[in-house]
Amino acid sequence: MVGRVMPQNGCVTADAPRPPLSPQTVVVKAGRPPHEPDQPLNHPLVMASTYVAGGDREYGRYANPTWGAFEEAVGELEGGRAISFASGMAAVSTLLDLVTPGETVVAARHCYQGTLVQLSSLEQRGLVKVVLVDIDDTEQVIAALGDDVALLWVESPTNPALEVADIPALCEAAHAAGVRVVVDNTFATPLLQRPLESGADVVVHSGTKYIAGHSDAVIGLVVTADDEIYRAVDEKRRTMGALPGTLEAWLALRGLRTLHLRVERAQANAAELVRRLAEHPAVDRVRYPGFGGILAIEIAGGADRADAVSGHTRLWVHATSLGGVESSLERRRRWKSESPSIPEGLLRLSVGIEDVDDLWSDLSQALDHAVLG
Repeated sequence: MVGRVMPQNGCVTADAPRPPLSPQTVVVKAGRPPHEPDQPLNHPLVMASTYVAGGDREYGRYANPTWGAFEEAVGELEGGRAISFASGMAAVSTLLDLVTPGETVVAARHCYQGTLVQLSSLEQRGLVKVVLVDIDDTEQVIAALGDDVALLWVESPTNPALEVADIPALCEAAHAAGVRVVVDNTFATPLLQRPLESGADVVVHSGTKYIAGHSDAVIGLVVTADDEIYRAVDEKRRTMGALPGTLEAWLALRGLRTLHLRVERAQANAAELVRRLAEHPAVDRVRYPGFGGILAIEIAGGADRADAVSGHTRLWVHATSLGGVESSLERRRRWKSESPSIPEGLLRLSVGIEDVDDLWSDLSQALDHAVLG
């Protein structure tokens, strides 16, 4: 786990300085109403499109108390100010829309396919130039930071190849070249990695995944400690209307409260499954960055056998999302937009919080079926 987190307002008293809180405490404490008589422990669900004039909110597209509580909690956890969006892709699109036409974006070759599709679309329309790099090859990434580069898009670990970037080194080199850095922190979560502390300008999340954590809410997040970037992103959300649903923000905040427990259990399960998978004859390769709850395996025999595995599980769910309490798996190359450098037989596994022996029993029988038929 990462180090301890200073509350966002940084307030201390002269006679009783407060020690910084651990991230495990922040996920429980942040974004709560004040501890006053008759105050609820949780912010209520505020369904409002219109407010009485004269205050800070004015209109439902500009702000909502429920969003505000969620953004306060995630911002404190990441060490910046958060802005929530209708989805992770809405957050990604907003950040890419800030790139001046004609400038270059350097991005991880293996990352969320929605991001790659968005970049490809912008390039085809002549709005940006795109350079794809192996994000774990630090020298290659730094060499790509030319004069016309405006943005370095980092994903670490990458989806679905599970490569890990040297975020501090990349941020230092990018800033020396006048390049801003965005880090997609969806896989690691702010419990395992805090990119703003490593020099990143912006963090982006698909809050649909680990942050909400229960496969029932679609939401995205941008977090930054840079006031200029914050204002620009906030203005984009207002004008583009990519605002989150109030119920989704409420559900995501509720899910956030158990993030530390879910990540801890999923990570422990993943580490044990990695150990067992390495010995199974149906598995050619196990990819795991050494932390988190996502891993990938390459199935001997390619796509057909990988499909046989994903179609033969009973507990593991064949599904495309990740980061929920339930374990899921899928063959990523079944999507035409997935990077062609991802092996056909690669299965991405999102490890949940179930009993690890139950998970292994189900997965191993599916692997046995793929080998033995």
